[in-house]
Amino acid sequence: MSDIWNITDQMSQKASYFLERTKIIQGNIANADTPFYKPKDLTFEKHLIEFVHMKIENPKHINPSLEEKTEFKIIETGKYSGYDGNKVNIEEELAKLAESSIMYKSLVESMKKELSKLKISITGR
Repeated sequence: MSDIWNITDQMSQKASYFLERTKIIQGNIANADTPFYKPKDLTFEKHLIEFVHMKIENPKHINPSLEEKTEFKIIETGKYSGYDGNKVNIEEELAKLAESSIMYKSLVESMKKELSKLKISITGR
């Protein structure tokens, strides 16, 4: 039973990451004409470390796992610089926006399915 809550909690954290990232990317797109604007992005360390499975073979190795608290960090990005010093690349931002939006919607649908499984197990259908 606790597995269902762990799965939905993990999906909820990932969905909130993609929702916040979508908001930041939308801000980048809105400021595409602002002179000297530097685009921002969101990093999610725990999200990245989940895909990297490290093995500690020596006690002197640093533990790769992070704390339970997940942190979002806003970083400035952008290599492209327009004539007015603006570093927003619209095509890149739109691609990141599409990716974040698709991931968010997929996670929300997955959470709905997990909760419907719980509902079915409770009602006995």
